[in-house]
Amino acid sequence: MEEIHHMDRNVGDVAFKNVNNTLVEASNQTKLKWPLIIFSTLSLLGFAGFSIKVFIEGVSTQQWGYHAALLAFLLSSIQSAPMVAIAPRIAKAHWRRSTSRIAEIFGLLGIVNLLLFIPLLWILPSLADGRRSLWFYDALEGVSPYSPHIWAIIAIVVLTFLGVFYLWLSLLPDFAILRDHSKVGTFRKKVFTLLSRCWWGSSSNWYMHKHRLGIVGAHYFMLLVFVHFLYSMDFCMALVPGWIDALFPITHAANALQAGVAVVIVAMFIIYRFGGYREYIGLDQFWALSRLLFALSLLWFWFWFSSFIILWYGGKPSERFVLELLMAGPYIYIFIPVFILNFAGPLLIMMWNAVRKSILGPTFIATGVLIGTMLDRVRLYVGAYSVSTEPDKHELHSAPNTIWPQFSSDVLLWIGSISAVIVLYLVVAKLIPLVNIVEQKELLLYKVHKEFHRTKVMVLGKPE
Repeated sequence: MEEIHHMDRNVGDVAFKNVNNTLVEASNQTKLKWPLIIFSTLSLLGFAGFSIKVFIEGVSTQQWGYHAALLAFLLSSIQSAPMVAIAPRIAKAHWRRSTSRIAEIFGLLGIVNLLLFIPLLWILPSLADGRRSLWFYDALEGVSPYSPHIWAIIAIVVLTFLGVFYLWLSLLPDFAILRDHSKVGTFRKKVFTLLSRCWWGSSSNWYMHKHRLGIVGAHYFMLLVFVHFLYSMDFCMALVPGWIDALFPITHAANALQAGVAVVIVAMFIIYRFGGYREYIGLDQFWALSRLLFALSLLWFWFWFSSFIILWYGGKPSERFVLELLMAGPYIYIFIPVFILNFAGPLLIMMWNAVRKSILGPTFIATGVLIGTMLDRVRLYVGAYSVSTEPDKHELHSAPNTIWPQFSSDVLLWIGSISAVIVLYLVVAKLIPLVNIVEQKELLLYKVHKEFHRTKVMVLGKPE
């Protein structure tokens, strides 16, 4: 404790002011004009693709497989990314102080996913049409055939709200700092004053801030798993007759954690390279996340094999056709890259410590994981939507042909939606620092350099 107080006296107000000035200036000086113009233009393509799909191609269920896959990909990447901030914060890891804000902003981007989800409620067949469901096997008398729709929309709305609320909670102390660093009478100062109105820096504020972050983060994790459960069951597995896999929902959620770590690594590299935060983002952050990504890549294989061996070893005709549909038939050319990018590649490359302990190595693997996750969602959801009108809801009798994306609708929708996500992230990056100011100032109180034989080492204290 004496060392911490000694460090506090040495650091003084100057070091804290340097952190404030450095991070606030990094946010103000970030040049985003042309990226915003480019991606804003591309995001308009999403509206064009959606309009073509609705008004020209029609509302047949088979036409919406790529839309469902897009939503599943964004749910598995951007809405899982906040866990990279939530879990290390609960574990009191120091390395996450520079990456927590980068991950938390992705919770706000769930708004785009919520908008994409609304049309699927309209397209998904109701129980009255004979669709299988985990909740009610048939449209029983007195039971609303739209019950899964209701649970799903409530769950994804609350998940989006929790993502936005968690970001706001984390930003509360920083909003007060940004308010004090803004010019009097400017629009930014008025906005930051409004957003920090309930923060005055008292001991009770800090106590409630810490515990509310833990509570909201825990609820976000539980609801994230529940949303994956609902979406993977009712909007994918239930559409394929004979596909019965108790592990599929948790496999969907576990794979999403892998994609969430990957998207944070890619975003962190872009910010490290072009954002002006090299003083705060370095090798320690990439090294820590690379180990987590490596572990989740091994977990990908465990979940996949646990489901595969049941279907393959059972050998029933309905199960064989499910394997043919998803792995060995029309989508085998997608499954092979997925297996390489999500498991074999990370295993063979990241097993070497020199690759894990680098900046380019984890970024390269994370990019491959994101591509693999995107292809995996296409394989699952496009395949499922291609058989949604199977007359026999108990067994799949043949694997349908491959459904290729329509450039005029599917490709444009994917480009526009991902561009909209990027635009929203860039706007937030222009308004607030991408590194948590308060946590960087707090870190100064926990670290001290001490003499150790002929060199100096940095000693980090635990928060509690």
